[in-house]
Amino acid sequence: MIAMIQRVLTLAEGYRARIRLAAVCSFIKAFLGKAPLMIAFLMISSFMEHAVTGKTCLLAGFALLLCLALQCLFQHLADRLQSGAGFEMLADLRKNLGAHLRRMPMGFFTEGNIGRISSVLSTDMVFIEENLMMVLADLMSYLFSAALFVIFMFVFDWRLGLASLIVTAVIYGIGEAMKKNALMHSAQRQAVSQQVTDAVIDFTEGIGIIKTYNLVGEKSKELTASFAASCEKNLRFERDYAPWSLAINLSYGLGSAAMAGLSWLLYQDGTINLAYFIGMLLFVFELFSPLKAFYSQVARLTVMNACLDRIEAVLSETELDNRGTKAFPESADVPEIEFKDVCFGYNEREVLKGVSFTVSKDRMTALVGPSGSGKTTIANLLPRFWDVKKGVVLLRGMDIREVPLAALMDQISMVFQRVYLFQDTVYNNIALGRMDATREEVEAAAKKARCYDFIMALPNGFDTVIGEGGASLSGGEQQRISIARCILKDAPIVILDEATASVDADNESHIQAAISELVKGKTLLVIAHRLNTVQNADQILVVEDGRIAERGMHEELMASEGLYHTMVTKRSGIKGFAH
Repeated sequence: MIAMIQRVLTLAEGYRARIRLAAVCSFIKAFLGKAPLMIAFLMISSFMEHAVTGKTCLLAGFALLLCLALQCLFQHLADRLQSGAGFEMLADLRKNLGAHLRRMPMGFFTEGNIGRISSVLSTDMVFIEENLMMVLADLMSYLFSAALFVIFMFVFDWRLGLASLIVTAVIYGIGEAMKKNALMHSAQRQAVSQQVTDAVIDFTEGIGIIKTYNLVGEKSKELTASFAASCEKNLRFERDYAPWSLAINLSYGLGSAAMAGLSWLLYQDGTINLAYFIGMLLFVFELFSPLKAFYSQVARLTVMNACLDRIEAVLSETELDNRGTKAFPESADVPEIEFKDVCFGYNEREVLKGVSFTVSKDRMTALVGPSGSGKTTIANLLPRFWDVKKGVVLLRGMDIREVPLAALMDQISMVFQRVYLFQDTVYNNIALGRMDATREEVEAAAKKARCYDFIMALPNGFDTVIGEGGASLSGGEQQRISIARCILKDAPIVILDEATASVDADNESHIQAAISELVKGKTLLVIAHRLNTVQNADQILVVEDGRIAERGMHEELMASEGLYHTMVTKRSGIKGFAH
């Protein structure tokens, strides 16, 4: 338990002084809470000695009122110190996690970790925030109080002190065993919580497909099974925890009774007088209450420990190396983009095998090939969504790993088929491309992207709040807003996963016009799905099984009658490759 408290204090690096001060306030508050017993003991002693006067009673009453007032004051101070520190600490932790996630490779987000991240943010951090500071200072106060009571018993009589030490050791042993049991269950409970989160995300993201194939009942059973598993795990935790909690309570009760019995024996043989015996009876059920209260928080503290394990596990995930300090030259007498013998794989699966090519400045290069051949992977390596396993990716002759990630992303705009818009105003969604842009610049970008007219037709124009993911707009409208964002950014390199591949003919003409505005004077890397796009490319790279199988212009590749010729003539080599 002490180790877990120390772990939390380590986490609260910048707030330790406040937490310790809160613990001091909690201790004083707890001490003041026992002060009425001390006053009662003194009054009984005075009564036994026939020394009680009106003045004594007034002083006792004043002391009780003072203790109550001071107790309220120190409770207020402890709450202010620990609650404020807790909220600020968790705010910092969330910011640190957000900054960490920004530096993670995209593979982390595509390997089943979305539910894990969601569970950490919505369950683990919330639990710590709501419980940690409510109990931490009190736990430290309980420890101080327990030690103080044992010392007090030794001052009273060494035999009472020894007996209290033995009872304390018994409660401590049971409490530590209870802690180990709770730690095991807490880790399992949090793991089940993540599984429930994963199941909910899978169900909600796939609800369209589930309804299409009439699998709502079947998938609902799977979701219900996840909830049932979570319920069972929590019930098992309570069943296993209850005997240990009972043992703690029994130890407390039997220990208090033993101390009362020992006090009676010491009174009988004259070791302590009647006043001290009555005082012990007043104190006996308070002797071990701090230790009992301390271990009553085991469940919460062990769940917090499991939460911290999961948070630290995410924070310990390897980030992309961002130690680059160099700057890209404005221009260079070298290709704008160059891949040199690039190899890459997801875990153990090799995807790219010795890929080499160059892209000249202000020229268009198209990537074509069968599904799964590695086209998208090539495009994703340029903005460092992942880092190459072998070889090097150069931008204007410079290794992209030698440049800060922020500087690299300033050079690149990306337009993909799957568009994500934030639940915010249309204006803010476009301004995301360049946060310091003026309103006139944002509107000009919208006009170039052919989305100004439909934006102005919205209830509040540019100030209309759109649904999360752009749910309140059509797919073509979402795509045009994303293109407006890229136009506003005005990066010299554009990566385009052909945006018109899955939209209707009416939207396609608008999007094509928007893309034409976007790519003017840009270096363009296109993942091509349509023949009319490929025909206009300055260079076509045919990707097959992670390698560049063919390269050249349309006429050259058609004349060679290789894979590209087959794909164009049969229109069946890759999914979606059509006129």
